[in-house]
Amino acid sequence: MKLNGTKRLTISYLALTAALFALFMLNIFCGSTALSPKDILSTLFSAGNNALAQKIIFGLRLPRAVMVVLLGAALSVAGYLLQTFFANPIAGPFVMGVSGGAKLAVALTMVVLLNHGLFTSSLTLILASFVGAMVAMGFVLAVSQRVKRAGVLVICGVMISYICSAITDFVVTDVVVAFAQDSNIVNLHNWSMGSFSGMTWENVLTAALIVLPCLALSFMLSKPMAAYQMGEAYAQSVGVSVRPFSVTLVLLSSLLAACVTAFAGPISFVGIAVPHLVKRTLRSAKPLHVLPGCVLGGAAFCLLCDLIARSIFAPTELSVSSVTAIFGAPVVILLLVRKQRREAAA
Repeated sequence: MKLNGTKRLTISYLALTAALFALFMLNIFCGSTALSPKDILSTLFSAGNNALAQKIIFGLRLPRAVMVVLLGAALSVAGYLLQTFFANPIAGPFVMGVSGGAKLAVALTMVVLLNHGLFTSSLTLILASFVGAMVAMGFVLAVSQRVKRAGVLVICGVMISYICSAITDFVVTDVVVAFAQDSNIVNLHNWSMGSFSGMTWENVLTAALIVLPCLALSFMLSKPMAAYQMGEAYAQSVGVSVRPFSVTLVLLSSLLAACVTAFAGPISFVGIAVPHLVKRTLRSAKPLHVLPGCVLGGAAFCLLCDLIARSIFAPTELSVSSVTAIFGAPVVILLLVRKQRREAAA
């Protein structure tokens, strides 16, 4: 039976929501410390008096899972906004160097503050991350004014990411050697590899105050975004102020990516792979349809990857960026192959 567009969208959204809920609950139930389902359920519904279960569920697993949902949604939407702005299917925070610039700025800020014995607040790290992201984005935009080929622009973004990552690794490694016993430095090293560990309810609140308004504004821009996808000339003809709109897209995507990097470090391929998987699932490219799918899909994808990263070799955790690369890189390869076929056919 062939489904119409509305039914297909409804079923797809319900499937994504169900997957998100199931993965969220798996992240609560699974961990390096074995807890019985009865203890977990009684703790969640305030009927239990198991102090260990309460500490693990409410102090570790629940804030981490909520944070993964927020940051996964933010990263996916940031990637979709960049793909819309650059009209490039493989644009994303990691590929375009935005995450790399944010990572370098946060690492330098943390190192300077730690060397002076100062406290590194969440807001400080987000501001530093945003500055780094905007510097990297500024360089990419400058290159885009001279280079019109999308492939060359992406290569420049990747090179920026590698340069920033190399400098960050040098700084982090040098500091780890000098302050090997400092737990903050160990956390800095884990963060530089990409990790959702160590999330607190304070982190969740700070991230929510930034991510949720940015997501809401992205939804409000869905109509002009659809016009912008048809070309700048068409967008102007239907009343879209292209210049302010473009600036807003850049700022929103950079702020979302910066928030993710500040808390979890560089997370690769989510911003590229998830929007395309969502579009194929929904069979729609309309921003009004894709944006909710990106929120649900990005959150579910990151929950899955984080669950694998912390469970497969428990109690040792893998870098979540390594897991997202395993799932996301094949999607990017498929996109490149399809793009090449389309260009050859044209």
